Amino acid sequence: MGVRHALLDVSPLRTSPRFRRLWAGQALSGFGGQMTVVAVMFQVWQETGSTAWTGTVGLAQALPVVVLGLFAGSLVDRVDRRTFYLVMTGGQLGCALLLAVQGFGTRLPPAGLLALLAVQSCFVAGSGPATRTFIPSLLPPHQLAAGLALRQIAFQAALLTGPAVAGVILGGPGAGACYAVDAATFAAAFYGALGLPRMRPGQSAAAPGLRGTRDGLAFLLRTPAVRGALLTDLAATVLCMPVSLFPLINAQRFGGDPRTLGLFLTSVAVGGVTASLFSGTFTRFPRPGAVMLAGSATWGAALALFGLVTNPWSGLALLAVAGAADTVAVVCRSTVVQAHTPRELLGRVGAAEQIVGQAGPDLGNLRGGLVAQASSGAVALVAGGLLCVGAVVLVGAATRDLRRSTVPTSADAPGKAAPGEAAPASS
Repeated sequence: MGVRHALLDVSPLRTSPRFRRLWAGQALSGFGGQMTVVAVMFQVWQETGSTAWTGTVGLAQALPVVVLGLFAGSLVDRVDRRTFYLVMTGGQLGCALLLAVQGFGTRLPPAGLLALLAVQSCFVAGSGPATRTFIPSLLPPHQLAAGLALRQIAFQAALLTGPAVAGVILGGPGAGACYAVDAATFAAAFYGALGLPRMRPGQSAAAPGLRGTRDGLAFLLRTPAVRGALLTDLAATVLCMPVSLFPLINAQRFGGDPRTLGLFLTSVAVGGVTASLFSGTFTRFPRPGAVMLAGSATWGAALALFGLVTNPWSGLALLAVAGAADTVAVVCRSTVVQAHTPRELLGRVGAAEQIVGQAGPDLGNLRGGLVAQASSGAVALVAGGLLCVGAVVLVGAATRDLRRSTVPTSADAPGKAAPGEAAPASS
């Protein structure tokens, strides 16, 4: 019984057909997205041989999310969220097709490739807040953490397989094939979203323009648990993201073989999948804020040690530890944020979470690349890891509501169907 309690809780897949379809579609699309991450990084590295340029890949992805995210979140809280998500996904598909065309033909220069990534990220700025509103609308409160853990294991499975497959394809057909697979998997994302019901924001829609954005920011500032959760994740990502350093570390420890470049992200995913498979140990725990703080600190410590070791396989093992800690932190962060956010504010708060959860890593990769360019990869990793641990301790000490934040667990289940399951899906 104890082992079953520790394993991944799959009850949302059994009880909610709409969640199951959405989850499957986004899992397949995530696989293609991870292939593109590796292909873009490798293409830029081939053209420039510079960690500053590989770090700038993150900046091109982060800026649109930072600039447009909160406005997009306000729009999500005013319109039908399902329709908005489908439109944004269509824009991402168009950009993926353009990436494939240049990958098979005349390749764009690094600046042109970054510009295309920035355009695609404009659509991500809209789709991200929309998709963060779906799970609370499809699942009852006691299944929220389990649903978020299932979403995270889908992401980690994509991270496990996508980079490994991308490494093989980069050594054969090349980057264009990676981008083409990504474009094809957007059909799965469309399929998953088409099964959703219409999702209006509720009785209190967001005010238009800047006023709606301001209302969302005011909620974040006056809610310590949500504010502390986002600050913790921001500290972990901006101060301690290693991805832009992977081409450099791969060159130092594996001789620059493109087939081993994928092993770095794959190792992170191995840890993440393992943590997800045993996520019952923390999704059933009633205080996700405290667990998130511990996971974020472990992430920083593992990456600092990764910067110190010289044995390549020991380094990959530490990346697996970091991946497990990251999964724990991400699931618990999202649980805290969504459990403390009213439904009519989910789009705006989801936009803020996306800025932290996506733009934070991109800015962190830029920081890592610039520090490594000025010093070394080891310095960038060790300094970032130690700064991360220190920042997490400070946020935790200063935010009592985050440390003591509680959510309903399966023991509190009311024994009723998931919200929205009785109504037929509209197309």
